[in-house]
Amino acid sequence: MADTHVVSALRDKRGELAGTIDGLQDQLRQAFIDMDHIDASLRMFVPDIELEEIKPKPLPPRHRAFKGQVTRAILAMLRKEGAMDARAITLRLMAERELNLNDSDLQKAMHKRIGAALRNLRERTLVVSDQGDKGLLRWSVSP
Repeated sequence: MADTHVVSALRDKRGELAGTIDGLQDQLRQAFIDMDHIDASLRMFVPDIELEEIKPKPLPPRHRAFKGQVTRAILAMLRKEGAMDARAITLRLMAERELNLNDSDLQKAMHKRIGAALRNLRERTLVVSDQGDKGLLRWSVSP
């Protein structure tokens, strides 16, 4: 028989994935219900509307990182480069991950995420912040 710890880990992972699938199916079912309600509301205002002509809008990519990846990248960057402000960290991290630096919405989203990660690191006393140029906080690794 196979190693029991391997079988146990695989059973746990399968259960986790089955739970994820159940949750996603619930979300999909609710999305269909919501869309049916919107369709009915549209028909109240425009009875002869052709709903098939309404094209689906693609969702923007979430630019997900694996758990801890951004935190590790920030710490490595601060160790290597020294003190930096959040804007510089954002631009450098976006360049490393090959994200579009000209997308201002993406820059804002990444800046918020990096700011949250920096505050979390400060709470964990891994980094410190001090007042820098133009009122920006400069972040560095704790001594």
